[in-house]
Amino acid sequence: MLVGGPEYVHCLLPPLESLATVEETVVRDKAVESLRKISQEHSPVDLEVHFEPLVKRLASGDWFTSRTSACGLFSVCYPRVSSTVKAEIRQHFRTLCSDDTPMVRRAAASKLGEFAKVLELDYVKSDIISLFTALASDEQDSVRLLAVEACVSIASLLPQEDLETLVMPTLRQAAEDKSWRVRYMVADKFSELQKAVGPEITKNDLVPAFQNLLKDCEAEVRSAAAKKVKEFCENLPEDSRETIIMTHILSCVKELVSDTSQHVKSALASVIMGLSTILGKDNTVEHLLPLFLAQLKDECPEVRLNIISNLDCVNEVIGIRQLSQSLLPAIVELAEDAKWRVRLAIIEYMPLLAGQLGVEFFDEKLNTLCMAWLIDHVYAIREAATCNLMKLVEKFGAEWAQNTIVPKVLGMANDPNYLHRMTTLFCINSLSEACGQDITTKHMLPVVLKMSNDQVANVRFNVAKSLQKIGPVLDSSALQTEVKPVLEKLATDTDMDVKYFAQEAIRVLALA
Repeated sequence: MLVGGPEYVHCLLPPLESLATVEETVVRDKAVESLRKISQEHSPVDLEVHFEPLVKRLASGDWFTSRTSACGLFSVCYPRVSSTVKAEIRQHFRTLCSDDTPMVRRAAASKLGEFAKVLELDYVKSDIISLFTALASDEQDSVRLLAVEACVSIASLLPQEDLETLVMPTLRQAAEDKSWRVRYMVADKFSELQKAVGPEITKNDLVPAFQNLLKDCEAEVRSAAAKKVKEFCENLPEDSRETIIMTHILSCVKELVSDTSQHVKSALASVIMGLSTILGKDNTVEHLLPLFLAQLKDECPEVRLNIISNLDCVNEVIGIRQLSQSLLPAIVELAEDAKWRVRLAIIEYMPLLAGQLGVEFFDEKLNTLCMAWLIDHVYAIREAATCNLMKLVEKFGAEWAQNTIVPKVLGMANDPNYLHRMTTLFCINSLSEACGQDITTKHMLPVVLKMSNDQVANVRFNVAKSLQKIGPVLDSSALQTEVKPVLEKLATDTDMDVKYFAQEAIRVLALA
């Protein structure tokens, strides 16, 4: 707008053209991004007079930097120019796809799919396919793996009958490429490829290819393929889905459960539970349950954690009771894991587990764990445990809280460790609203008020903060007769932080 609107937009091209040729990749990419945006502001005439010549200059520049930048600009100007100019653009793109410099071929390969989308179908068949085939058999694996990405776009543009002859030979070759990076890319894009080529080719070609990727000699490839197991199975044609999974996929999955790489096992554990909804109750109990149980006993905490975090899928199909006997030892081990991040992750799944296992099972087996986390030596665990209690009370109700949780939390108010005494206050802050006025006034408030005489200033100022937090839950008489005198006493404390938070609480609760 500052150069006079769209008719003068071409004034911005020279500085961006020079920035698109610099050595620093980040700058070049930004310049190309800007050029792509302002190409939309050009009228078709301006596009041919000003923008298209810029693309040509970049495409035939002496330095590879300008040629790589040109690759990102073809697709934005192609749809809006005349047919003669279109022919020139296609020719330039062809030239860059066979450039001597690998960086340029890489840039061309990365934009191949995008360019194919704006081309007329006849040119996709005559031009793009040959370029795709050439790039997919380039000597550099970094170029070949980008051609795999383009394969998704190209396959989705072509009619079904052309896929077998034009795309599949190249895709088969990529799935068995000598470089693991190319095979990894195939595995990573597998679900998208599957959708692009349709059910028939999936059955005949992609199923064996997927089996090979799941058995690949490189752990990275197996890991990428394992991540796609659930999605791949979901997208199989419905009439033959179960048969394909049971005869071709399940045997590979069974092998991966005891893979030597923990990354592969962890990737599989994050999706394997999803197979139960696809295969139904009987198959899950017979074939999948033993695998889940094996993974719950895996020595790697991430594997066990991924199984536990996806339990809801299995719960829908067979109910969690089938797993509960193996589930418990796994949960207990994770809950006491030496790595605090593992402990943190299991806490976050506790409310979900509680809901599925029911209140009796929870009280009997898991309640003590939840209380133990409150005195963990890592603050993040204590904080998460506090939040966890609140979610449990929301699930199981105030009466359960009063009988089971509140007495234990309040008991910590007399703990010799001041950090544990402070945890009591944090729990009260979280629980007051969920427990309601009656429990808060009768049971929690007296403990908070008593703690205002604590020897440690940190505890005293947290008392002031707690009173401010639970104040809205209390009735006005309790505020006036019990809370106000304590806050006024804290407002004259010798410690300046205690003073500050007490005055803040008085102000917020409007007790002045």
